[in-house]
Amino acid sequence: MPPSTAALVTRSDWTGFADRLLAAASRHSSPRNALITLPGAEGGYGRAIDGLEGFARTFLLAGFRLAGENGRGLGDLAERYAEGLAAGTDPASPPTERWVRLDEHGQAKVEAASIALILDMTRPWIWDRLDNAVQERIVDYLSPAVGDDTYPRINWVWFRLVVQTFLRSVGGPHSTAEMEEDLATHDTFRRADGWLSDGSSRAFDHYAGWALHLYPVLWSRMAGVDGPRPQDVARLDRFLTDALALTGGDGSPLLQGRSLIYRFAAAAPFWAGVLAGVPSHAPGRLRHAAGRVVGHFTGDGDLLTLGWRRPWPRLAQSYSGPGSPYWASKGLLGVALPADHPVWAAPAEPLPIDTGDVLHAVRAPGWLIAGTRADGIVRVVNHGTDHGEPGVPGGDSPLYARLGYSTATAPVLDESGWTDPEDQSVVLADPAGRRSHRTGMRTLGVRIEEGLGVAGSVAEAHWLDPDPPGRDHGGGRPGKLRRAGRITTFSLVRGPWEIRLVHVDDAEPAAVRLRIGGWPVTGGTLISRLTPLTGDDAIAGISEHHDAGPLGDPVRVPWLDLPVPGPGTWIAVLVELSGERHETSCRVEIHGKQVRAVWPDAVLTHTRIDIEE
Repeated sequence: MPPSTAALVTRSDWTGFADRLLAAASRHSSPRNALITLPGAEGGYGRAIDGLEGFARTFLLAGFRLAGENGRGLGDLAERYAEGLAAGTDPASPPTERWVRLDEHGQAKVEAASIALILDMTRPWIWDRLDNAVQERIVDYLSPAVGDDTYPRINWVWFRLVVQTFLRSVGGPHSTAEMEEDLATHDTFRRADGWLSDGSSRAFDHYAGWALHLYPVLWSRMAGVDGPRPQDVARLDRFLTDALALTGGDGSPLLQGRSLIYRFAAAAPFWAGVLAGVPSHAPGRLRHAAGRVVGHFTGDGDLLTLGWRRPWPRLAQSYSGPGSPYWASKGLLGVALPADHPVWAAPAEPLPIDTGDVLHAVRAPGWLIAGTRADGIVRVVNHGTDHGEPGVPGGDSPLYARLGYSTATAPVLDESGWTDPEDQSVVLADPAGRRSHRTGMRTLGVRIEEGLGVAGSVAEAHWLDPDPPGRDHGGGRPGKLRRAGRITTFSLVRGPWEIRLVHVDDAEPAAVRLRIGGWPVTGGTLISRLTPLTGDDAIAGISEHHDAGPLGDPVRVPWLDLPVPGPGTWIAVLVELSGERHETSCRVEIHGKQVRAVWPDAVLTHTRIDIEE
């Protein structure tokens, strides 16, 4: 049976949880409420940024609450944040209150967007009640966004655009040309089927939903904007089909990509769909999906920590501090909708994983989604995402470049996870045990045919001699690269199984063995197995990694070691991740480009694999 899950069901569930989060955070406010410095070690950008993040990111949630109640009954909340706005922007405030300015530290540009967005959303209850001097100081604080061409051309374009949109609405400085430029840059992120990449690289992750699809919807509701652009709504509508399929039966989001400490911010695109009125997804289904995602985390206390469902600071990137997790507030956007909004009365509709097994091809990130209703696990088999550029080799990020991710497992995130891939990998090992990377791979397509998922990729595998650890923004490590050989991998996917087909060409003499790694698991409830289907020379083992992931300790990874196959030889392995025990009997025959397989459930499939796709 699928794992049990909590869920936020009624609007009172949602507002109650939001109020608990706000109350817990407020106990860590500075005397004049300008900085909220949450418990924990100092973040990578220092205490002043930590406090600004705590204010700005909880201000998101406070603004949603005020908007949902039309300001009624929340006067103390509005006054607390109004006091913080006045103190934070006052140059005469002591360092314990004064905000870091946008021209003093880049991170302030991120937080300024949240402040501007909520000042617009709560205009009658905060902005309009501030005295003129405070309003002028806020405009002065936000104004460095105008004319600043250092905003990275990723989701940050929205931070400049949102700030300038607010400034325009209050008669402040702004640049129409820059605003148009930011919208045009956003449009360059569009990929197939409504997906958006966070920049020019293959950076497919939760930012697609909690930033690149969310901000167009929120921005479209700001003063002076003529509503949503039709293309943004259409992209969101299509993206939500995949986002719903990616949600686990227990409400867990996919553990893939950077900034996972934002947790239930993964619910934000569902609420964005409700606000935008997308045509293909019922409001009751979107609300229910959001409630399942947020509900997955509600039993973990009212202070958000650096971690997932427990504190695990290594999950954070170097830009994160104790206030950073409160970007999770985006997942509570629904509380901005009043009690009489139709979404609250709409009947709940199940997630895709609730009604049956899921098998879905996602072209933009090169993913096959495979969900099994029996255990509620949603898996992704990855042949297109690496946070890199096609044909440009680099170090693998365990958050992006693994062959598989799921809602029940986390990639190995100890040092070896960055330097020597093992879990959900196909690698060549050198005599020193260094394992190869695949960033820069070429996707060979993803498709569904007659109930079978088929995807493939070819990588010019390379060993990495890493540089000393530096700033971690989620991507792979820099270092010296040495060629290892060409590895072609195909995945045939049904239910909890993947038949992994591996072909090696032009291996370097230093490549002494091939290692195939399986799903990383913790505890004793999940089954992760590898079963060789060709040859009889595989050596099996299990690696244990300690303090290597947010889901528990130790993390165990099954693997198979094989001699490096010669030209024209295919290796076939059955890979399984399941909450239930299954047969492992499986047979594969490969004749040229044709593959015949008899699966553990006795289903027979025929498919074609083509390295030239």
